[in-house]
Amino acid sequence: MTTDQIRSSVSAGPGPAPALPLGRAGDRLVFLAEALRTFRSTGALAPSGAGLVNALVVPVTSRPDRPLSVLEVGAGTGTVTRRLARVLRPGDRLHVVEANPRFVRRLREDPDLGRLGPRIGLRLSACRLEELPECRPQAPDGGGPLGERYDVVVSGLPLTNFEPAEVRHVLDLYLRLLVPGGELTYFGYLGTTAARTLVSGPRRGARHRAVVRLLRRFEAAHGLGNRTVWRNLPPARAQLLRAPGGSAVSGSAGHSGRPARPEG
Repeated sequence: MTTDQIRSSVSAGPGPAPALPLGRAGDRLVFLAEALRTFRSTGALAPSGAGLVNALVVPVTSRPDRPLSVLEVGAGTGTVTRRLARVLRPGDRLHVVEANPRFVRRLREDPDLGRLGPRIGLRLSACRLEELPECRPQAPDGGGPLGERYDVVVSGLPLTNFEPAEVRHVLDLYLRLLVPGGELTYFGYLGTTAARTLVSGPRRGARHRAVVRLLRRFEAAHGLGNRTVWRNLPPARAQLLRAPGGSAVSGSAGHSGRPARPEG
């Protein structure tokens, strides 16, 4: 299948798009098409590998014996979502946020999520994180009209593709959405600073370095540890962080406990 055929197979035309095969092969085709079309918001050429997925869901697999409320932001084709749906228990809640309409369609058609979703109160919001009611500063406490909070936030957003002000806003929202002591995971690819400067030029390289510095300050303030996943394509580092106050959600098993190191 050529690049043009991949793009056309998931085009957003007025009629229903041609169906792609379900499963890993179909996910990769959809993901690649969206990366070629909107790399800034997709951030990769393929879904996360199994090792990275396992690192991102640590707060859910190493958990207290009580119901959990989990928010996943930037679900893509659902690689992490399916893992969350499998390890969450009856009585838990999973709220998935995805802004890309092609990815949303993929998530809605996923048979595993259709089967497991009712057991864990799966909810899918087809919007940007900032558009959630919980993120609108309307309540007296600034937490939104519903005041909903989450024990765990799993982020798949490509933060180093964004402007520093955007990243700062997203991180602030994550802390607002977490209960005291709630945990956050996200990841970044290794070696991206040098690659971004080489490919995109000094201006974008400077923007990228500014975002990396911002993330490192955030990790120094809230980080519990990180895990490097060399077998991912490309290699990635998953970060585990905790919101101030409250008690721990997980034992942070599976992370190194070492301070975060620069991506580049």
